[in-house]
Amino acid sequence: MKKILTPLFFIQAIGSLFSQTAYVKGKITDSKTKETIVGANVVLNATSGSATDIDGNYFLTVTAGKNKLEYKMVGYKTQLKNIELNENDTLINNVVLEPDSKQLDVVVVSAGRYEQKLGEVTVSMEVIKPSLIENKNVSNVQGVLDQVPGVNIIDEQANIRGGSGFSYGAGSRVLMLVDEMPMLTADAGDVKWSFLPIENCEQIEVIKGASSALYGSSALNGVINFRTAYPKDEPETKIIFNAGVFDKPKRKELVWWKDANPAYSGVNFYHSQKVKNLDVVVAGNMFTDEGYRQLETEQRYRGNINLRYRFKKIQGLSVGVNANTMRTTGGLFLIWQNADSGAYRPAGGDLSHYKTYRTNIDPYINYYTKNGGKHSLRTRFFRTKNLNTTNQESTADVYYSEYQFNKRFKNNLVVTTGLVYNYNEIHSGDLYGTHFSSNVSAYVQLDKKFFNKLNVSFGIRGEYFKTDTVETREDIYLFMDRSKPIYKSSPVKPVSRLGLNYQALSSTFIRASFGQGFRFPSVAERFIRTSASGLEIYPNDSLKPESGWSAEIGIKQGLKLGNWKGFLDIAGFWTEYSNMMEFAFGQWGGFTEPSFGIGFKSRNIGNTRITGVDVSLMGQGKIGEITVNALLGYTYIVPIKTDFNEAKDTALGSTTKNVLKYRWRHTAKSDIELGYKKVMFGFSCRYNSYMENIDRFFLYAIPGIKEYRGKNKDGDWVFDARLSYQVHKNAKVAFIVNNIFNREYISRPADLQPPRSFAVQLSVKL
Repeated sequence: MKKILTPLFFIQAIGSLFSQTAYVKGKITDSKTKETIVGANVVLNATSGSATDIDGNYFLTVTAGKNKLEYKMVGYKTQLKNIELNENDTLINNVVLEPDSKQLDVVVVSAGRYEQKLGEVTVSMEVIKPSLIENKNVSNVQGVLDQVPGVNIIDEQANIRGGSGFSYGAGSRVLMLVDEMPMLTADAGDVKWSFLPIENCEQIEVIKGASSALYGSSALNGVINFRTAYPKDEPETKIIFNAGVFDKPKRKELVWWKDANPAYSGVNFYHSQKVKNLDVVVAGNMFTDEGYRQLETEQRYRGNINLRYRFKKIQGLSVGVNANTMRTTGGLFLIWQNADSGAYRPAGGDLSHYKTYRTNIDPYINYYTKNGGKHSLRTRFFRTKNLNTTNQESTADVYYSEYQFNKRFKNNLVVTTGLVYNYNEIHSGDLYGTHFSSNVSAYVQLDKKFFNKLNVSFGIRGEYFKTDTVETREDIYLFMDRSKPIYKSSPVKPVSRLGLNYQALSSTFIRASFGQGFRFPSVAERFIRTSASGLEIYPNDSLKPESGWSAEIGIKQGLKLGNWKGFLDIAGFWTEYSNMMEFAFGQWGGFTEPSFGIGFKSRNIGNTRITGVDVSLMGQGKIGEITVNALLGYTYIVPIKTDFNEAKDTALGSTTKNVLKYRWRHTAKSDIELGYKKVMFGFSCRYNSYMENIDRFFLYAIPGIKEYRGKNKDGDWVFDARLSYQVHKNAKVAFIVNNIFNREYISRPADLQPPRSFAVQLSVKL
């Protein structure tokens, strides 16, 4: 019997090598938009398969006979098809996928660096669509992020759930991304909000909580990913004109202008088109603002282009380059003269006049393999050049490159891994000096779905950082030896994250996550030496990196009312930081220096903890004949020092309580749009409670701060409204009023915010 079976075995093996084959190919498109879908999965007999390339095409080699095909994509209903082919047959099967209507159709990429349904991610996320940017008529991204629950921006300093305060424009615990690559300056490590191309926005995704395992330094408190758009199958051209004027404040003594009220105006242009295998997006912005504060004007010109070439002979391969450049001139206001007639006038009667040039160029290569893998190489050159009248000039360059591989396997496992190299070069004369830094990191993340209900995500990253010739070293915990921890100094900083998301019911998702984070100090925090409006700022080259972790548990409930769909999200969070960096007031220089050496310096203030609750509701669709778009939220935080020293810490702050500086315990946001036929009405509000703790210095050194805070302890409500009318299928006119009730409020000490303003907007599609 053994002699008979052995030849049969080899005959079968040899036969399998020459088995009859056939072929299946086609294109997958969206049933609503008719656009091709990139990255859709085609699974063969539940074991192997392929994915659609940059043109939405797929190709499979199958065994002749009966086969089963499964067409899947995040946010769409799965389709099944049984086929039967003879040897060498080629079946062309074009598939149209329908969006999943059970819940809000929002697909995100930032949480795991691959496309996921919003309800299935393991962290708290908010999503902003470009329509909100347009409808609110904001001049930069900061204006719309201020409307996101749990997000606050204090004098251009972003913080999420109270993770940051106010640091005078140096450093950021929130990592700003444009198309998944960092867009922080090389010198100050801050975000230039006006540089972000709002005229070419596909979607903005906000991750709340530590995300350093995927994105590295500065993602300690969260991530904001600005995604630019690419052409659809049909060409699109859009122009938006707007013009506005600031109203007089309630207090007449605040009016500094003599004749006409200060005005502002701007225009956005966007054109996208596919030219055979070339995708082209050209966009630009011009904006001028006379300023509601004396001498604080702004004039900017921005242009950007996205180019992508899709190879026909090499399926799945595309190359491209994105570029954005901007020139800005204006004046910078830091501190008021006083709280009365000088609240909109700069201290000293003058201010810094500046001219800035910013440019980024992003070449990249993407390759989709036939078995569903994706290779990408993305690079960025980002230059900021600041020229001004106060000896604070600098030129800072970022050279960034990242290789990433992503693969979705047949067993619902997604693997994402990458390698990053970042090099910074700063030249700034007396402000910082000349410095060079380099950063190398590697990461891997595994995402797997179990029982078609439970998503598990695990990621780990190692980061190496060097400034000039000095490596940043961390004490890494090894193990316990007789109850004594053992540490080893290492130049590599490891961080990890773990997230779970369980679909308890058809539209109910319960999640939990834990993530470590870290941030290297920026060049500005370590080496700055300058003065501004009488404030002396000192360097601290011994500043240590800060690290921490963030944990949360939350529930996301899908809602449906008629054709309106949305999500209610409730999360409790706990964040801790070690060696938190913060500017502190004191005598850091000698008596012979200006102000006797008294001023501010960035220091490691110790260990902190921020706990709280975050609630948000987002949705869109129709209730009866009324279109309803909603984004609402409330956040409560308890920000404290865990090593609080009453005598030491209260001496520098404005309160004896254990509370971190420049935080609001309570914040609430809402934006609701109602549409009927050609008319759309929008209404938004923002609430910040009283800021309990600020630097004591401001109370006594800046005129009017102490008295102003004493009169305004109830917090601030600010309301905006807008009304638009579709005059033609390709034209819309809108009227916008910001700060309807002309509320007088400040975001940080000596920084009075704008009075009521009126604007008119005209949007035209060609």
